[in-house]
Amino acid sequence: MGAYFSALFINQGGLSSVSSSSPSLGDLPESCVASIIGYLDPPEICKLGKLNRAFRGASWADFVWESKLPSNYQVLVDKILTFVPENLGKREIYSLLCTTNTLDGGTKKIWLDKSSGGLCMSISSKGLHITGIDDRRYWNHIPTDESRFHSIAYLQQTWWFEVDGEVEFPFPAGSYSVFFRLQLGRSSKRFGRRICNSEHIHGWDKKPVRFQLWTSDGQHARSQCTLNEPGKWFHYHIGDFNVENSNSSTKIKLSMTQIDCTHTKGGLCLDSVVIYPSKYREKLQQKGFLRC
Repeated sequence: MGAYFSALFINQGGLSSVSSSSPSLGDLPESCVASIIGYLDPPEICKLGKLNRAFRGASWADFVWESKLPSNYQVLVDKILTFVPENLGKREIYSLLCTTNTLDGGTKKIWLDKSSGGLCMSISSKGLHITGIDDRRYWNHIPTDESRFHSIAYLQQTWWFEVDGEVEFPFPAGSYSVFFRLQLGRSSKRFGRRICNSEHIHGWDKKPVRFQLWTSDGQHARSQCTLNEPGKWFHYHIGDFNVENSNSSTKIKLSMTQIDCTHTKGGLCLDSVVIYPSKYREKLQQKGFLRC
């Protein structure tokens, strides 16, 4: 946008087509600039702040960034950030909330999407209740750089597959989608190349895996899906929930089960549960990461 406005005052020879006394982009009042850029996404605002002094000042205006922050941002600041300096501007608060913040002993990560300000949450496998996780004949925690938690839970074999989770948090008002991030097969690197060991994969084609979620205000969603395509991480959609009151916490319970004991199943990597604003489902689908 800045390049376009500047071009209005440049002729083909690269010289100004108006006199030095004529108005230029830098002569726009800062308050006027702030009112205009308030309609843009945060990354665009930051880029325009590099144009000149007026845009730089406008890009730091509190009223511009307050419109980008969630309505309950002060609740989020108190909940997420361990230390906030006094007299912090709204742009700085937005930046801090967009940074990945860790809660509950490292088992939860929370951040705002930089472009939209939507709240995102990830719950690690260690923050979930996994039946049989303490028995190394069935499950193991494996270090990996393919998880934002640098660790996943790997299932070798089990008869009874059940994973439960619970979270209570003051989500901003809006619609949210919940996913399990899973992969069939255990991936590793050999000579710098990613490979997938499918040795333990079995039993998932017999019956679908069932997903469910419940919220403290009575919402309920369920889905089911057959796990396939080894070697790729997919987001398996559990369901959606809506938040109307952002000043109180919403409690969510969720589960993933395949408890048909007529056969064993194994070879599954469980990374995390992910909660995104519902509009991100389309992005996951476009990238080929969505299942169910």
